[in-house]
Amino acid sequence: MLKKINAVLAQISCKIGDKKHNINKMKQKVKEAKKRDANIIIFPELSLTGYSTRDLAYELAEPIPGPSVKLLEETAKKQNIHMIFGMLERSEKARAVLYNTAVLLSPKGFIGKYRKMHLPTHSVFEEKRYFRLGYQAPVLETEIGKLGLIICYDVFFPEISRLLRLKGAQFIICISASPARRRKFFEVLTAARAIENTVFLAYVNLVGVENGLQFWGGSRLVAPNGSIITQAKYDEEDLATGSIDYADLERTEAFVPTLRDLRPELFNSLKEQAENL
Repeated sequence: MLKKINAVLAQISCKIGDKKHNINKMKQKVKEAKKRDANIIIFPELSLTGYSTRDLAYELAEPIPGPSVKLLEETAKKQNIHMIFGMLERSEKARAVLYNTAVLLSPKGFIGKYRKMHLPTHSVFEEKRYFRLGYQAPVLETEIGKLGLIICYDVFFPEISRLLRLKGAQFIICISASPARRRKFFEVLTAARAIENTVFLAYVNLVGVENGLQFWGGSRLVAPNGSIITQAKYDEEDLATGSIDYADLERTEAFVPTLRDLRPELFNSLKEQAENL
C-alpha cells in the first residue's frame, strides 16, 4: 500500500440527465488529474446524471456494474488511477428500487460501492421519494489505503464516520450535492468528522445551478487535525490537488487520542434513547 498519495477533488457542474456529456467531462478531468500525478480523482454526488433528476431517475438509473460503470472502468484502467463518482443505482431485484450510490473504481476495475444511508426529505430535498436507504458501511481496501465512503447528508451523523474509522478507514470520502444555504454546516462538519476520528477526509461538492438550486462548491481535503490541506473555489468548476501522508495519522492520534478514549458503553445507551425519541 502507498503511504503517500495525491488526491484531486474534481468539482464539476453536470447536465441533468445527460450521461454522455457528464462521462466525457469526467474523462477530461481524469486526464488533467493525471498531469498532476494524481492517484485518485473524486467527483461529486450523482455526478453521472446531475442531482435534480426527479422522476427521470427511474429511466436514468443503472445496475452496478452497468454500462456507465464499465465505460468509466476503461478510463480508470487506461489512466492508471482510482476514481470515485456518484450515480443512480437500480436494484437488480426490483426496477423501482433505486439507490443514491458512490462507486469506487481502480486501475484494476470496479472495487466497490456505498449506498447513501441518510436521505434528506425536507425543505428542497425529496430523496426518500425516490431512493431506498442504504444499510452497509464498507471499508474498501485499495493500493492507496483503506477508504470509507459517505454521501452528503451522511456527514451530519457522526455515527457512520466513527463506524468507518473503527473498521479501519484511513481516508473518508464524502461526495456531495449541497445547495449554497448549507455551506456553513458542511464547512464545520467536515472538519469535525476529521478531528473526532483522526482521519483524512475529502469533501467534493457539486457546483452550478440545477432547477433553481445553486450548488456552492468549496470542496476540500481535511487533515486529521482539522486543517485544510487544499480547497477548491466557491461557485465555479475547479480541480484542487492535495497530498496525503498516512504517517500523519499516528502523529495526530498521539496528540489527540480520541479513539483511545472512546466509551463504547455509551453506544448502547445512544441506541436506547434514539429508539424512544
